[in-house]
Amino acid sequence: MCQWRVRPGASRAGPTDRDAPARRAAFPARPRLARVPTETRRLPVWVALGGAALIGVMTAVQARINGQLGVSLDDGFVAALISFGSGLVILAVISLALPSGRRGFRRLVSGVRDRRIPLWMLGGGVAGALTVATQGLAVGLIGVALFTVGVVAGQTVCGLVLDRLGHGPSGVVAVTTGRVIGGLLALVAAGIALTGGAIDAPVWMLVLPFVAGVGIAWQQATNGRLRQRVGTPLTATLVNFIGGSLCLVIAAGVHVALVGAPAALPTEPWLYVGGAMGVFYIFLSAALVVHTGVLLLGLASVAGQLAASVVLDIIWPAPAGPGVGTALAMVAVALASVVVAAVPWRRRRAR
Repeated sequence: MCQWRVRPGASRAGPTDRDAPARRAAFPARPRLARVPTETRRLPVWVALGGAALIGVMTAVQARINGQLGVSLDDGFVAALISFGSGLVILAVISLALPSGRRGFRRLVSGVRDRRIPLWMLGGGVAGALTVATQGLAVGLIGVALFTVGVVAGQTVCGLVLDRLGHGPSGVVAVTTGRVIGGLLALVAAGIALTGGAIDAPVWMLVLPFVAGVGIAWQQATNGRLRQRVGTPLTATLVNFIGGSLCLVIAAGVHVALVGAPAALPTEPWLYVGGAMGVFYIFLSAALVVHTGVLLLGLASVAGQLAASVVLDIIWPAPAGPGVGTALAMVAVALASVVVAAVPWRRRRAR
């Protein structure tokens, strides 16, 4: 039988402290890996919904700017490319300048290489490109309010489905009675806008905003999940703009090859700030969706978007826009939809 001999000065619990330098030299400590944060501190309800409403206001302003740029260029695809391309340049500079941006990009590259980040999670930019292209093609003619109408319907339907399927970063979110009623009220708001007067616009201009709304809901959920993987909304937003810019380069190139390039670029500086606004509100969407879920983020942003669209259409009326009374009724119903959908969610968070 083998017996261990205890050296004088040592205990049976292990070697003496004099052996520590030798052990450290023989077995060097492994470097600690940086931990990616997986949990996000919850924001108060009013802060999260207020931020979502701000997203809607900026979306309405950006839509009007991009729509007017499309009218000035007589090419909605080139206008969308200018808006998205300028946003990409801003994001690239910020990502290189900030340590969080560089860390997030390294996590993105390693995650894609190790297949921890699936390729479909990089596709949010496709929906962003569709939204900006729709703004450039339609908003200058149908106005902000009617554009918002289609977005309301698309976001509402898609947000309910995505929350139920658990596609967002919050996982499966229960589709409660309040959330369903809130979604239905949002559709009622859309119906009020559509019945407020004759709409002298092609059918495709009314269908495209609905498709864009579906894409926005999916984009918000996808960017939120990507943000969890890379640890920062900055990188998630950068991926969105890279993918969207690539799509718009192809679309604008095909369109220019078919109909020719715009004669000249407009000289008004404000027509080129749409990209910067898009950077901010997509960044904010990726940061807030984990606190709200897809549906509530969509409903609150829609309420802000509708309110801003009323103000914009009063200041800058569009030929096919609804009247002021109809627009105000639409905003009131949309705001009610947010409140109804938020009530049960508050109670769950308070437990």
